[in-house]
Amino acid sequence: MSDFTFSRGDLERAADVVYRTLSPTPQYAWPLLGKELGADLWVKHENYTPTGAFKVRGGLVYFDELVASGARPTGVISATRGNHGQSVGFAARINSIPATIVVPRDNSREKNASMQALGVDLIEHGTDFQESREHAVRLAGERKLHMIPAFHPHLVRGVSTYAMELLQAVPDLTTVYVPIGQGSGISGMISARDVLGLRTEVVGVVSVHAPAYKHSFEQRKRVEHAVTTELADGMACRVPDDAALEIIWRGAARVLAVTDDEVARAMQLYFSATHSVAEGAGAAPLAAALQERDRNRGRRIAVVLSGGNVDRDMFARVIG
Repeated sequence: MSDFTFSRGDLERAADVVYRTLSPTPQYAWPLLGKELGADLWVKHENYTPTGAFKVRGGLVYFDELVASGARPTGVISATRGNHGQSVGFAARINSIPATIVVPRDNSREKNASMQALGVDLIEHGTDFQESREHAVRLAGERKLHMIPAFHPHLVRGVSTYAMELLQAVPDLTTVYVPIGQGSGISGMISARDVLGLRTEVVGVVSVHAPAYKHSFEQRKRVEHAVTTELADGMACRVPDDAALEIIWRGAARVLAVTDDEVARAMQLYFSATHSVAEGAGAAPLAAALQERDRNRGRRIAVVLSGGNVDRDMFARVIG
């Protein structure tokens, strides 16, 4: 059995771990969004977590498993564009384990500040996530730190809890749109959908300017691609994860690509219709649903607002 094949009991135990620290996030059907799309549109608000993004769930479950295994490390290290690093920092602080996070040199200032506020040792290295990850792996060996990957069964099982909440609250969804960064969010949605025995189609969303997962999905092989997105850093993946691809090939209906301009319009719409702040990756599913407006008309659909961690200056430019 694959490490990524979960039972309902697995997800319920993960939820128990998550709910020791945080409450379920809401899902709302905002009238102005529904009117804009001509659909019964639900938003899963993962921007309402203590770190402003869904990934904190995975960090909590990962560290719970790590400590329970008896192999408590003297320190951990990982690489991130921000939300995964906040998840690691949040869970590491709860468990009193020192954490080091490697970020690219042009990373979000406010995400960096949030990670440092959680007590992590922040290192800037590389021009993109892949270079940061490779440096983190080297440092893990040199400093004898436990390396936390961006994609792992414990992380996926943890973030599956957001999908289980949504799908149990709104079980008759036709389609749900999920952003793809390194793949844990969409893998969690596919896993929860399958565990609950639902037929909801799961649609992945990438940036036109970071299309590696879309090309890989369509060509049924891993395809690397340069990243040029300036707005959707949470989807800035150059090298897809092989295990994530297997799950997406098995369980996703399709993968759509949205431009930075489309993402900006979705961020504007979120603010005007709901007064929610969405980061680029968090707004991308709404941008994709707008692409498929004709297909979705009259249907009940959902979009995952995966995070709201966008620098103030960038957000001001977008909504201005």
